[in-house]
Amino acid sequence: MKIVVCIKQVPDTKGGVKFNPDGTLDRAAMLAIMNPDDKAGLEAALRLKDKYGAEVTVITMGLPKAEDVLREALAMGADKAILVTDRVLGGADTWATSQTLAGAIRNLEYDLIITGRQAIDGDTAQVGPQISEHLGIPVISYAQKIEVEGDSVIVERQFDDRYHVLKAKMPCLITALAELNDPRYMTPGGIFDACKAEITTWGRANLVGVEDSNLGLKGSPTQIAKASDKVRKGAGEKVELDPAESVDYIVGKLKEKHVI
Repeated sequence: MKIVVCIKQVPDTKGGVKFNPDGTLDRAAMLAIMNPDDKAGLEAALRLKDKYGAEVTVITMGLPKAEDVLREALAMGADKAILVTDRVLGGADTWATSQTLAGAIRNLEYDLIITGRQAIDGDTAQVGPQISEHLGIPVISYAQKIEVEGDSVIVERQFDDRYHVLKAKMPCLITALAELNDPRYMTPGGIFDACKAEITTWGRANLVGVEDSNLGLKGSPTQIAKASDKVRKGAGEKVELDPAESVDYIVGKLKEKHVI
């Protein structure tokens, strides 16, 4: 079994975020981590590797510094790592990003592609399903449990207060929730090997079946109108009532918001 895991280096929001004049994130100026949903997807792939001897390839699109999360993935147990980086890819929205990743993945053999549900710097949950559409393969999103049965995957898909059980023939793409598992730590030996490992670097010339008009900022139909690192909250409502009136007031508000 060959598994491709798409991971993303995202800003560590605890350290604050910075923006370029055009409204895009200034990723070079911020501390970065591996996106949590992606790390859960990587752990799912590594567990399939432990069980079935799968080969796990991690791939990311980003600045050269995104190599750091690839080495982290290798230290956790991934077998190969690919960095897709090129100045013409900068400023990509979800459409252009998914086109880029799909173009890179077309160079690879795969049975299963795993992505995170969404990235904490965008929260769109669009890239994974878009990749599957570009590649013409089935997608199962919001995975909270993954099993393999022969040439098929069986996935518990989170849905409100319950879950769906879906089965799909491979090749297939799955988007993983952070709650899917508890990712393993890097091992000392894994860190040592990852530091020496060769990272494959691809650019625009390595993308298969992608038009220039679908890449980077110019190929992004979504444009950022305004960006802010903090969302201002309203002052709220303050009332002074006796205990009995307070209960009626709170219950009334909960009914108004359809909470109860």
